[in-house]
Amino acid sequence: MTPLLRAVLTGAVPLFVASLAVAQTPPSAHELKTYTGLHRAAARGDTAEIRRLLSQGADPNARDGNGRTPLHVAAFGSHADAARALVQGSAKPNALDAQRYDIVTIAAVQDDVKMVQLALALGASPRNITSPYEGTALIAAAHLGHNGVVRVLIKAGAPLDHINNLGWTAVIEAVILGNGGTRHVSTLRALVEAGASVRITDRQGVSPLAHARARGYAEMVSILEKAGAR
Repeated sequence: MTPLLRAVLTGAVPLFVASLAVAQTPPSAHELKTYTGLHRAAARGDTAEIRRLLSQGADPNARDGNGRTPLHVAAFGSHADAARALVQGSAKPNALDAQRYDIVTIAAVQDDVKMVQLALALGASPRNITSPYEGTALIAAAHLGHNGVVRVLIKAGAPLDHINNLGWTAVIEAVILGNGGTRHVSTLRALVEAGASVRITDRQGVSPLAHARARGYAEMVSILEKAGAR
């Protein structure tokens, strides 16, 4: 049993929510200080420098010590114009860093709707399997209650019922890793309205409805019951 699963079953989930939310590793202060070339330009959002370096043959898919490309760095910094310039210069929009995060999942975790939309427009796929949890950007956004991001990803065709290596779907994560508040309720509603299954259980056979009832999440219980959950 993993520590996270143990926390869920014992009711100590809040202790893990923050740690999962920051599971990604953005560039550290040291890295930002020591970056050179395209990584440095991407971190600063310096589009002109990016274009200059690309014109001189700089590798748009070069990796830093954590496997981040300049495009990952631009996404962490919410530098939209830099991201555009990099992809125009042949940066790969679906590249994964060393932790297996892509730019869509990075932006989803940051609740950066505009960057999510841009990443998708640049060719990033909402169907990528990402993170050490073998999840998706949609699952990450549902976990955090980033309801605006969730709706964008649903519209883009993100897989609604993908099950990560913890045995959880986006619906399950919205319930068991959420707080039952407005944004998580809105997230669950968006998933259900889009056709996400409310009957897929976790590995212990516990349904989203049972989890919602156990936590006293009345609005979630109502949404799930109306959708035919058991």
